[in-house]
Amino acid sequence: MSNEQSSGSLTAAQVAHVAKLARLEVPAGRVEEYRTQLAAVLKHIAKLDAVDIAGAEPMAHPFESFNRLADDVPVDGLPIEDVLRNAPAVEGRFLAVPKVLAEGD
Repeated sequence: MSNEQSSGSLTAAQVAHVAKLARLEVPAGRVEEYRTQLAAVLKHIAKLDAVDIAGAEPMAHPFESFNRLADDVPVDGLPIEDVLRNAPAVEGRFLAVPKVLAEGD
């Protein structure tokens, strides 16, 4: 199959336009290479478009899945000493965190 046949009717100008939309720089010497590759992708998409999906139910995941939630039973938390022992910075019995908002903002 020749390059012209494999790249269909996709033009260099169309490749440049797609590259611009995607904010990509395409060197002039590689436009033909990208034209062929993009045409191959579009050809594959055309095959997918040809598949009859009438009556097929949409799905969020290709495999059957179920939530395995545990019962919502309250439990005792960690002792504060254990929590503070792993903290990078502590002020008294509290975790010290960097200031997020500046004064006057």
